[in-house]
Formats: sequence, structure tokens, C-alpha cells
Amino acid sequence: MGELNLNLVVCGSPVNITVGSHVWVEDPALAWVDGQVSQIDGQDVHVKTKNGKRVVANISKVFPKDTEAPPGGVDDMTKLSYLHEPGVLQNLATRYELNEIYTYTGNILIAINPFQRLPHLYDTHMMEQYKGAALGELSPHVFAIADVAYRAMINEGKSNSILVSGESGAGKTETTKMLMRYLAYLGGRSGVEGRTVEQQVLESNPVLEAFGNAKTVRNNNSSRFGKFVEIQFDKSGRISGAAVRTYLLERSRVCQISDPERNYHCFYLLCAAPPEEREKYKLGSPESFHYLNQSKCYKLDGISDAEEYLATRRAMDIVGISEEEQEAIFRIVAAILHLGNIEFSKGKEIDSSVVKDEKSRFHLNTTAELLKCDPKSLEDALIKRVMVTPEEIITRTLDPEAALGSRDALAKTVYSRLFDWIVEKINISIGQDRNSKAIIGVLDIYGFESFKQNRQALPFCINYTNEKLQQHFNQHVFKMEQEDYEKEQINWSYIEFVDNQDVLDLIEKKPGGIISLLDEACMFPKSTHETFAQKLYQTFTKNKRFIKPKLSRTNFAISHYAGEVLYMADLFLDKNKDYVVAEHQDLLTASKCSFAAGLFPPSPEESSKSSKFSSIGSRFKLQLVSLMDTLNSTEPHYIRCVKPNNVLKPAIFENVNIIQQLRCGGVLEAIRISCAGYPTRRLFDEFLLRFGVLAPEVLDGNIGEKAACQMILDKMRLEGYQLGKTKVFLRAGQMAELDARRAEVLGNAAKTIQRQIRTYIARRDFVVLRRAAIQLQSCWRAISACNFYEQLRREAAVLKIQKNFRCYTARISYKALQNSAIIVQTGMRAMTARGEHRFRKQTKAAIKIQAHARGHREYSYYKSLQKAAIVTQCGWRQRVARKELRKLRMASRETGALKEAKDKLEKKVEELTWRLQFEKRLRTELEETKAQEITKLQEALHSMQIQVEEANARVIKEQEAARKAIEDAPPVIKETPVVVEDTAKIDTLTAEVESLKALLLLEKQAAEEAKKVCAEAESKNVDFAKKLEEAAGKVDQLQDSTQRLEEKLSNLESENQVLRQQALTMSPTAKTVPARSRTTIIQRPQENGNIHNAETKPNYDTALVVASPKEPESEEKPQKSLNEKQQENQDLLVKCISEDLGFAGGKPVAACLIYKSLLHWRSFEVERTTVFDRIIQSVASSIEVPDNNDVLAYWLCNTSTLLMLLQHTLKASGAASLTPHRRRSSSASLFGRMSQGLRTSPQTPALSFLNGRMLGRLDDMRQVEAKYPALLFKQQLTAFLEKIYGMIRDNLKKEISPLIGLCIQAPRTSRSSLVKGRTQANAVAQQALIAHWQSIVKNLNNYLKIMKANYVPSILVRKIFTQIFSFINVQLFNSLLLRRECCSFSNGEYVKSGLAELEQWCSNATEEYVGSAWDELKHIRQAVGFLVIHQKPKKTLNELTNELCPVLSIQQLYRISTMYWDDKYGTHSVSADVISSIRVMMTEESQNSVNSSFLLDDDSSIPFSVDDLSKTMPQVDVADVEPPPLIRENSGFVFLLQRSES
Repeated sequence: MGELNLNLVVCGSPVNITVGSHVWVEDPALAWVDGQVSQIDGQDVHVKTKNGKRVVANISKVFPKDTEAPPGGVDDMTKLSYLHEPGVLQNLATRYELNEIYTYTGNILIAINPFQRLPHLYDTHMMEQYKGAALGELSPHVFAIADVAYRAMINEGKSNSILVSGESGAGKTETTKMLMRYLAYLGGRSGVEGRTVEQQVLESNPVLEAFGNAKTVRNNNSSRFGKFVEIQFDKSGRISGAAVRTYLLERSRVCQISDPERNYHCFYLLCAAPPEEREKYKLGSPESFHYLNQSKCYKLDGISDAEEYLATRRAMDIVGISEEEQEAIFRIVAAILHLGNIEFSKGKEIDSSVVKDEKSRFHLNTTAELLKCDPKSLEDALIKRVMVTPEEIITRTLDPEAALGSRDALAKTVYSRLFDWIVEKINISIGQDRNSKAIIGVLDIYGFESFKQNRQALPFCINYTNEKLQQHFNQHVFKMEQEDYEKEQINWSYIEFVDNQDVLDLIEKKPGGIISLLDEACMFPKSTHETFAQKLYQTFTKNKRFIKPKLSRTNFAISHYAGEVLYMADLFLDKNKDYVVAEHQDLLTASKCSFAAGLFPPSPEESSKSSKFSSIGSRFKLQLVSLMDTLNSTEPHYIRCVKPNNVLKPAIFENVNIIQQLRCGGVLEAIRISCAGYPTRRLFDEFLLRFGVLAPEVLDGNIGEKAACQMILDKMRLEGYQLGKTKVFLRAGQMAELDARRAEVLGNAAKTIQRQIRTYIARRDFVVLRRAAIQLQSCWRAISACNFYEQLRREAAVLKIQKNFRCYTARISYKALQNSAIIVQTGMRAMTARGEHRFRKQTKAAIKIQAHARGHREYSYYKSLQKAAIVTQCGWRQRVARKELRKLRMASRETGALKEAKDKLEKKVEELTWRLQFEKRLRTELEETKAQEITKLQEALHSMQIQVEEANARVIKEQEAARKAIEDAPPVIKETPVVVEDTAKIDTLTAEVESLKALLLLEKQAAEEAKKVCAEAESKNVDFAKKLEEAAGKVDQLQDSTQRLEEKLSNLESENQVLRQQALTMSPTAKTVPARSRTTIIQRPQENGNIHNAETKPNYDTALVVASPKEPESEEKPQKSLNEKQQENQDLLVKCISEDLGFAGGKPVAACLIYKSLLHWRSFEVERTTVFDRIIQSVASSIEVPDNNDVLAYWLCNTSTLLMLLQHTLKASGAASLTPHRRRSSSASLFGRMSQGLRTSPQTPALSFLNGRMLGRLDDMRQVEAKYPALLFKQQLTAFLEKIYGMIRDNLKKEISPLIGLCIQAPRTSRSSLVKGRTQANAVAQQALIAHWQSIVKNLNNYLKIMKANYVPSILVRKIFTQIFSFINVQLFNSLLLRRECCSFSNGEYVKSGLAELEQWCSNATEEYVGSAWDELKHIRQAVGFLVIHQKPKKTLNELTNELCPVLSIQQLYRISTMYWDDKYGTHSVSADVISSIRVMMTEESQNSVNSSFLLDDDSSIPFSVDDLSKTMPQVDVADVEPPPLIRENSGFVFLLQRSES
């Protein structure tokens, strides 16, 4: 961008600059540099800059510097004390260094591109914070602008627009995406086919970027077209449609690019497509195409064109472009590339041309093939022109240069039509809401451009657009200033309005404007760029905005709002023509490709005869008029994007470049408008805080803030200022004058302080000198005493040495004598020991010889005895063998015994068979007698089972006896070694043994056969046992039917009892009515309250059998009456619990009443019932008023208690899996039948006694196996418990939320009163500081009181307050990090005092109800601790992360460190080294972690489960709870009275 000369009037007055003042001076490298005035010579000021240079500048170009500006800058530049160019630049640089990329200038947002990812600034947490927040309440952000536009549209029903501008690479496209995301977050809803409108708009960006973006010198992804996204909303504020409008596509880039730029992305993407795609379109590398190889840049760093191609295809699928349309689009893109490779050479005729060579011919044919047109027609359209005259049609050929121009014109026209078609397709896919009443438009368009060579009409049109938008911007800024003045009720009528209408008239006025002259020149065939330039010189000679450069015949310059721009008219005429060549139109209209033909629809007949002229300038002017009409009908909002450097790297801030962009973006123009009025505005308390030292007497009395400010300004004799309702408005230069007077007062005060300090230092030095003299004297005396003591010590040491030496010599002589005596004694003792050893050795040898002799003698004697024993044993064994032989012979004669055993076994088998037949006969008799009485059948069955068991036992015993007999039958033959002399006897014995073995084998076979018979008998026995079980099943069925008869009979008896009591109450003579014999059915208790067990059972069964034939006659009516009575009881219960029954001994009466009634009615064990639904409906109707916390707390206690009782009582679906036999066995017992009979008639005294004694204890002891309705009731109750809990928690959040917003920042009036030191207002101010916190504590106390009064379980109270304190922590902490004015020292003290109030409340409320709620405030406590700690620059990173703020993340620590400012003592935050270390750690963490947000999330989940309640809540004894009077009077609830009495 070329240098722009701008004489900008900025705020500030040079009159107040004196020697020693800190000022800003111009610098060629840094734009502005600060320094200190060292000398003033008339109008020249000598300044010593901070880098050591000495600069002499004119006093009009020197501006004062605010030395008391916050170290982190201000978030709104209207808050600057000196609103001038260097102040603005310094503020932006300071904030950019802290990664604060957004800054306000009034309601204009300046966004500096960070060139790095900052995901924590754009996540969902940040969107939630800015939703509904007023502009300026939180830190500057693009979301704040979008939210203001959305709220204005919703509240006022007027359309809004957001204008995003800036040069290429400033981040306009990304900012537009963020705006779209936030608007989609506010007004998004589900689309018709699963994809929302806002998603389709966002997903259209990749398609538009592929075909409309390119790499430029300044930006790798520069948008080469203007875009206006119109988001449409319905009445409820939901997005209902959208439209994308584009402006001024840079068509010339298709044919002409400069190094190192690139053409549009789509060309490179197609060249990187899969091989089959490239073969289909006959494409090669980008280097082989003329339209791409004009630049040596083919690839972008870090981006894969192949992947981007696939991503673009996916995006085209998403926005609704079909596969056929995509193929046609890329076919046309490929055709443009081939078209660019067609070259021409001179033909045979004059001024004619032909296709140059075969290579060009190949590309020509390929282009025709891709466009599906005739190659010859394509060639003719490129090199021939047809001229229609009244007489004839003339065809002329073009020279090679004109043919190339025709080729490029066709390429640009086709690409432009293709881009327009894609935009229209996207709009159709997204869908527009024609009935929309309000829109929010987002404009993303080129910024102001000024190159060294502006040869084309495109930069001219761009700057014309920016002039138009700047006028709109100036009007808006002036309007905002006007509204601010009116709001403060000050006079502003004399303020001049800055306008650039003269520049716009120069460009667009009809007739006589530059665009009109350009169109006029284009319509005349003989016009050239020189004649066009001369026409401009003649027309605008006297126009001060038009400048004719010297020594130039075709150039001209225009003085735009951002400076002079030099234009070269060389190509203005050619680039301004915008009509389609008729031959090109005819060629593509006749194309066989429907898509290509659709891009060029046939022209109307009247226009086909004579081509109507069209130009880029006039067409763009119409588009701009339409755009301005749209913008004028909306409420505008402005975002100015700034590119901090040209190398596109983070943390580099180029001052000169940014100043130029601020000028081009109109930011300094807005400042100039502010300077025309009152550039300095201060709240009354801020003004008094800064300039109260000028009039100390004003602060002593009880004077109002406005009056105090008036007195200070009058004392300073200032004129032209105005006092509004809340602010002081100062004219340009008055702030500097007040600062100069303040510096003078502070200087005098400093001199007084210095004088006192010097006196203090002199006296301190004298006292130190006197103390030193005294100390010196003391040291000299001490040294003398030390020397005397040393002499005495040396004499004593000599004496001690002599004594020790004499002792040593005496000891040496004694030691020598002692050693000699020891040596002599040692020799004598050794000689004696050797003699003794010799004697012992001789004695040992003699003993060993004697031992060997005795051993030999004894061994000889032993061997002789052993030989004699062996002879004796042989004789004895011979005798024993003979005896054994005789026994074997006798055993062989007794083999007949085995046959007898076999006979016995056969008899036993027959007996077993008889017994089985006997059992079969018994089974037959059992079937014949099954209609007999139940008691006899049971006894017979019992006896049969006993007999079967005895028979089985006998069979088993007999089998075991038979098995033992078989095993004992063969005799055990043992071989005994016998010495036999007769061989023949041995042989005979061997033969007998073999025969015995054969017999034994036969007997074993017989025994095995007997075993088989026995096994068959056992299998038959098993069959019989199965049949017995079947018989038992039939018996169970009989018992089941008997049980049903019992229940019906019991119902009849209950109904009879009711009728009998009614008759007794109606008639006095009813005593003579005979009672039915129900005493034979239900047992009566004896006098001592016990029940007969054995005697009453047969009578009970007999009575049931007798009563059963009469049942069908009276079954239906009594059952109906019983159901009605049960329904009445349920109605009464529901009616009763719908009222507030209160509590009995801390137990909720309603929960106990529901539990006892349901348990008594056995409602948990039935398959179908309506009582659960009615109870749930009653609870739901009771909590329909969500703001009544008393009712909610009452039902929270009841539902939690009832749920705890059900958790201990109900047992999940265990009963459903039991067999019928097991379930009947319990009910068929005596106690089960009694409980069933007694349950239905509680009026009888005897039954009431049994009910109280027996069933009451049963309910406390056992668990109920619940059916599905009961389990569903438990789940519904759990859901209601969680809902009521959430309603109470949310109600408390709703009440304290407004107070939390007030608690994060101290009230201004209170702070100012405290600062001023007015004694009378101090108490009131201190009370106002803490009032909001006390309101929160009051709300907490109210809720705690309500929950205590309703006996809410302590675990639920703890959970509520824990989540509330977590909510307070999140809200305070997030607000602290989002609002820089809150991150101050005094505000930290304010929040700390408020947290002390909460800590005191936690202490008073006790841990039982608060638990660990105080620990939930750890983030805000540590953040406040950081704010109020002193000497922050001395703190190391380790101390911050491990000691002071261990809970805070690196992002949070960085945020609070950079936003901190000390409004009380003026101290600084942590050191720059610590900030750098934190930034490095934050960068490393952002690469590894998924979420790098510095904001906290509020947890709204339910933090407990039913198991937690059942484990922590104490057991509830429901028997002690008295029923309410309404229940007590009803006879159907007697069981409640009896249990309570018992």
C-alpha cells in the first residue's frame, strides 16, 4: 500500500506542554515514540525519546502523553484521557501484547488479527456469557456486537446490519464466521431436513472460498469479492431464512496474476484431484497452464490441495449441488484452464490470426469437448467478429493480440457467470423467508486500497465503495455522539459534522461524475485513455478533491478520506466494458451441455439486433445503491479488522502499518468527529478522584459530586466545558491543561515532602554517626580486655602443658615394666598347657583301641544267633503252610452256600416288585379319592410319602446287603511261601484253586445280573415318583381353587358384617337377628390371645368346603360393593394428602399416611391399580406454582421420606420369578390364611386385635416383592423428587442472580465517598458497599429457614447450598475475568469483604446444612486473593501456581494477571518474565488440551441418587404418626388407629 498523506486534526492542545512533560513525537520507523521535553524554543520543542535520541519537532506535532494510563490499556478508547493518534496506537499495542485483540471506540469494534488460534475466546461458554449482556458490560468482543444487533432487532423490531471491513489478511472472513456462529447460537433452530439454515450458511463458506478466494501478497486466503449475508428472522427471533449477495468479483484474476500470488483456489484444487478425475478433464500440473504459471507460487504452506478438493466436493454436496452439477462445474473450470493455453499467430491476411500450433489445437479441441460445442465454432468465436450493418453482414478477423483479448474475455465471462450461478444455487438451497419482518445483514467487503500502480477500474470501484460506506459510517458516528450528548442533556448544536459528500459527487454525480465520463468514453469507439484523462482534467480543474499529477498525461489522483490515491487511466476503458461478445453468447447458448447453455440464456430479440452498452462502473454503482438502501434501512454496527503485520505472524505489531489501516478504516476519522465535540468525558467520581487535589476544600464538606466538579473547573477558570447528568465533558486541550495544573500542585506537594524527607535523612544520619562512635569506643575497650585475657590464658596453658608432660613420661616407664611381666607370665602358662595336651592325646588313643576290640567280640556272637533264628523260622513256616492247605480243602466243600445267597436275592427282588405294585395301587386309590376332604388327602399323601421313603430306604439297605454278600462270597486266597517237599500235592492243590476261581467267576456274573434287575427296579421307582409329583401338582391346584373360595367367602363375610352393622344401627331390635356361622370359618383368639394351631385347621378347611356351593349366588354384588368401598378409601386418601398435613415429631404425615395405606392395601403386590397414578397427579397439582418455596419444601420432604421408605420396603420383581408351588406354600399356611381373612374385615374386634398384633409387626419385618406398577411409582416419585429439588435450587439462583451481578463491582457512589474521605458519608458508603452481599445472605437464610421448617433432609439441604455456592463461584469468577474494570485492587477488597459475609453465614448455618459449600468458592477466593496481595512483581511463577492460586488454570491465571490494575495504590501486576512464562505454558497446553477456555461451567445436574438418600437419611418409624382427623373418622382406615395405639 502506498504512502498516504493525511493532515489529520487530532485532539490535544500544545499550549500546556512544558519542560519535563511526557509527550509523543513522530518517528519515521515507529510512527510515534514517547519522550520527555527537555527544551522549548518558540514553536520548536526538543524531546529526548526513550531510545536515547534527541528530536526537534514543531509544537503543533507534539502531543501530551497520559502517564497515568492503566498499564493494560483501556477497553474503550473513548475513556482515554488524550484521544489522539499516538494514544490510540499505544492503547491498541498494549492490549495486543496481552492478547486482547478487541477494543471499542464507542460502539465501534476494532479487531486486530492475532495470527494464532485463541479457541477460548469463541467457545460456547463465551457465547453464554455475552448472551443478553449490555455493550461495554463485558470485555470487547465480536459476540457483543452481534448480541447488540440481535437484541435491537428483537426489542425494536428493526433490521440491523454489521459492517466488517479491513484490508486483505485483517481477518474479515473469520470475523464474519464468528458473527454467523453467534447469531446461529441465538436464533438457531432445527431445519426441515435435519440441517439448519445457519448451518447451511456456514457450510457454504468453503464453496465460496474455493471459487472466490485466492492467495495475494498479504493473505493466503483473500476474498476477491464482496459479500453481504442477509440472515432473516421470524417474529419469535428464530432464523427463518438467509441469502448471500456478492459484489465485484475480481474477474481479471482469472487471466492475469502476478508473482507470488495465485489464481482462484478451484483451479489448483482441480489439478490436485484424483488421477481418474484429471484424466477425464485432461489436466496436468498447474505449471503447464498459462493462467496459473504466470506466478511461481503453486502450493500453500500447510495446506493440501488434494484434501481441500475432497472437502470442497463434500461442501458442495451439503449445500445441495448435485453430482451432475458438480461434474459440469469442474468441467467448465477445466475448460477455462485449457482455454488459456490456446495461442494465436499471424494469419496469411492482414490483421488476421490462426491457431498457433498443434499444442494450441489440442487445447482448443479439449475446450470444445469440455464445453460440448463445435471446435470450429469455438475457433471462429475467438478470432472473428460479425458486424451487422443495414446493407450487409461483415465478418472480420482479429489480429493475434485481439484474439488473445477475446480468449481472456471469454474466460472471464464464463467464470463470472459460473460464480454467479454457484451463489444463486447456494441461496436456493438455503431458502429465503419472504415473510420475514427483520433481518441482520453481515457485510464483508474490501477495505480501502492504494497500490503503487492502480491501472484498473477495480481499485477505483473499491475505494468508491469505501467512500460511500465511510459517509454512512460518519453519519452513524455523529448520530451516536449526538445521542450521547442528548442523553447527558448538554448543548451540542454548534458542533460541525464532517462529511465527504464532495468526494462522492466527484465520483458518482450525474452528469459530470468520473463514472459518467468513463461510461461516455467507453461508448465512443474512438475514445482512448488519453482523451478520457484530458476530459477529466478539463471537467475537474477547480475541484479540490481532484489532483492532476505533474508530468503525467493519463494519471489522476483523488483525495479520499484516507489520503490521496493515484490512479492510472491506461486500462480504465478496457476494464470498464462489461458486455458479452455476441459470438461468445451464441457459441455457449448453442452448447450441448445444458449447464453451460444455462449460464448464457438467449438474449431478448430487441437487444440481439443492437448490442446495448454495459459497464462495470455503472453496474457496480447500481449494486452499491441497492446495498446502501439496505444499509440505510437497518441499524448499523461496525467492526474494523486490522492486520498487525505483513509477515502474517503473531506477536508482531507494526505501528506504521496499523496507523495506515486505522486511517483507511475510518477509525481516526471517528476520533476526529469526537474531537470536534467533547473528546474527553469523565464520570463525576473519576474526575474528582483525579483532580480533587486541585481544590482540597471542595472534598471536605458535604457537597454533591456535580457541584464539586463545577467548583474545581471554575477555580481552574476553564471555559467551553459542559456538565451532563453523570459526566464532565471537556473540550480538546482542557484535559492537558488540568493535568498540567495537577502536575504543578503535585510538584509543590512533592517539594514539601522532599524537604521533610531531607530533614529526616540528615537527623537519621547524625543518629547513625553518634551510634557508630559509641560502638567504636566499646569495641576498642573490648579489644584491650581481650588482649589481657589472652595473656592470662597463655600462662595457665603453660602450667597445664608441663603437668601433662610429666604425667606422660611416668606413664611410659610404667607401661614398659608392665609389658615385661606379661611376657614372662605368658611363657610359663604356655609350657604348662602343652604338657596337659600331650597327656589327653595319649588317653584318647587307648580308649579307641579298647572300643574296637569289644566291638569285634560282640559282632561274632550276633552272627551265630542270626543263623540259628533262620533255621527255626523255616521249620515254623512249614508247619503253618500245612495248616492252611487243610483249610482250603475244607472251603472247597462249602460252595453250595453261594447258591443259597442267590436264592435270597431273587426273593428280595420279588418282594421289591410287590412293593412297587403296591405303590401303584396306592396311586390309583389316591386318584379315586381326590374328591374327598382335603385333610384326608393330605394325611394319605403324607403317609404314602413316608412309606415310599421307608421302601426306598429298605431297597437301598437290601441292595447294600446283597452287594456286601456278593463281595464276601469268594474267599480271600493268599499265597504263602511254604517249603513243600511233595510236588504232587502242590499240583493237586493248584488244580483245586483254579476250579474255585472258575466258580467264583460264575458267581460274579450272577451277582451282576442281580444288579441289573435291581437297577431296572430303581428306574421304575423313579417313574412312580414322577407320577406322585404330578399328583401333588393336582393337589396344589385343588389348594389354589380352595384358596380362591376362601377369599370369596371372606369377602361375603365382610359384606355380611357391614350389612349386619348397618341393620343394627337402623333397628333397635336388631339384636335378635341370628348371626351367620362365620365363627366356623375364621378362628377366634383364646382368652390369652393365642391361636389354636392343630385343632382349628380341619374346621377351617371344612367350613370352606361347605360354604363354596353357596358362593356363586352372592359373589358379584358383594365384590362390586367391596371395589366401591376401596375406591372411596382411595378418594379419601388423595383428598387428604392434597392438603397440608404438616409434620408429627419431624416426620411428614402425608408420606407416612401414603406408605401405611399402600402397604395395608397390598397395592405394591398387585398387577394393576390406579392409586399410584392418582397420588402422582395429586403431587403434580400441588407443585404447579413453582415460586411457592414453602409448598416445594413441604413436598421435597414428603417425596424424599416416601422414597426412602419404598427403597427399604420394595424388593424388585423377585415374586414374579417364583414357582406357583412356592407362592402357594406361604399363603396356604395357617398364618397366611389368617392374614388374608383378617385383611378384608377390620371392623371385627377379634380381627382388629390380630391385625394390630400380627400384621403390624409383619410390615416392619419383611420386604414386599413389588410388581411393575409399584416400581413405576417409585421411578415417578424419584423424578418428582429431582424436579422439586431443581425447582428450589433454580428459584434461589433466580433470586440471587441480579445480586451477584451487583456484587462483582463496588457501587461507584460508595467508592467515591470512601475515597473522598467525607466523614459524614463514610458509614453510609460502607453500608452500601456490603448491602448486596447482605441481601444474598438474607436470601440464603430465608431458604434455610423454609427447609428447616419443612424438615427437608439435611443431605438435600447440603446439596442445594453446595450447588448454589458453586453457582456464585462461577458467576463471580466469570464476570471477574470478562470485565477488566472489576480486576482492580479496590474491587478485590470489596469482593473479599462480601466473601467474608458468606463465610460467616456458613459458620452460623453449621456444617449439617452447609457441608462443603464454602469450598466451592475456591476459584473466586483465590482470584480475589491475587487481586489484594501486595508486591505482585516480586512473586514468582512457582509461588503463583503452587501457593497463591493452585486451583486456577494457566489460562485463568494469565487472564487475571494481564487484566489486573491497581486503582488504589498504582502498583503493577506480576513481572513481564512471569507473564512470558505463563504465555509459553498456555501455548503448550492449548496444543495438548481439547478445551482451553478460562471460563467455568455451572453444574445443573442432580447431585444425589436414591441410594444416597436411603443410606444417609435416618429410619422413620411410621407407627408413631397420628392420622389426620379426616382419616381418623372413617371406618376404612381403622388400621391406622390401631397401629398408632399399639
